[in-house]
Amino acid sequence: MAASWKRLLFHILLLLVSCRHINTKTPGPTPPPLVPISSLPTDERSVSLKGESHTENVELLNPVNLALQCTWTGNQNKLPNITGFWRKDGDEVENSRVTVQLEGDEYELKRVFSIVSEESLGSYSCVFGSEAKIEFVLAAPQIGEVRDKPIVSYVGDSVVIACKMEETKPKPGSWNWYKANGTDKEQIFVVAEPLRYEIKNEERKTKLVVHNLTEADGGLYYCGAVYAISTTMGHVELKVISFQEPLKPFIAIVIEVIVLVAAILLYEKSQSKKNYTEGNGATDQMNTMTQGENNGPEGSSSTRQRKI
Repeated sequence: MAASWKRLLFHILLLLVSCRHINTKTPGPTPPPLVPISSLPTDERSVSLKGESHTENVELLNPVNLALQCTWTGNQNKLPNITGFWRKDGDEVENSRVTVQLEGDEYELKRVFSIVSEESLGSYSCVFGSEAKIEFVLAAPQIGEVRDKPIVSYVGDSVVIACKMEETKPKPGSWNWYKANGTDKEQIFVVAEPLRYEIKNEERKTKLVVHNLTEADGGLYYCGAVYAISTTMGHVELKVISFQEPLKPFIAIVIEVIVLVAAILLYEKSQSKKNYTEGNGATDQMNTMTQGENNGPEGSSSTRQRKI
């Protein structure tokens, strides 16, 4: 009996120990597997420099293993070797310093970079000592047509905001629209507000239609050309005004005219009153002088009569 109880307790302890190792957490979504760097396609860009500096723009559409090759013809010194290294966005790439030998009157520096995402884009520079530099600017195709002036529309109306990729540039895979919200950008989803927004995409063109405008709809709108490596942004400013807004300059001019006319009328009225007062004073003076002249002969004749 005692042996059976011992076996039972032993099995219970084994069960408790095994339960402690069971994971009861709900597993999260499995992240998509990253593309192995070794499976990326390869590409190469090379620049030969005869001066001190050069900038080369490189457009990329997809992740790639990119080999950057720099050739510098050197200067008058033609040292047998110099120190070469690489920079990414101004910062030196770790373990990139090498000794570059002068071969065939040229110095050559080469390195392969794995460009797998938007963070991998930017400025890559090969530097030959402190003598010369070649800069490669890696970016997705940029939207060339930029509208400088804002689009002006009225409260209650609808407006069409458009973006276009140049014909010489590759077609984007798709387009997205965003609205600025402070320092952030909020993506516009037509499904969430179908009565407010419409998005019409045509290969290199995209249009955002905003219905029933309010003043809160004013601000910056961003169109995003989506490529596999990155999303290129263009922006358009929308200004929403009320129907009274265009009348404000006219109303201001009318008010100025009314004030000017009123001032002229007041001035003329004051001048006419002044002239009237001066005219009455001159008339009284003339009457006084006339009465004096009329009284003068009568006085002298009476005086003469007394003398007789």
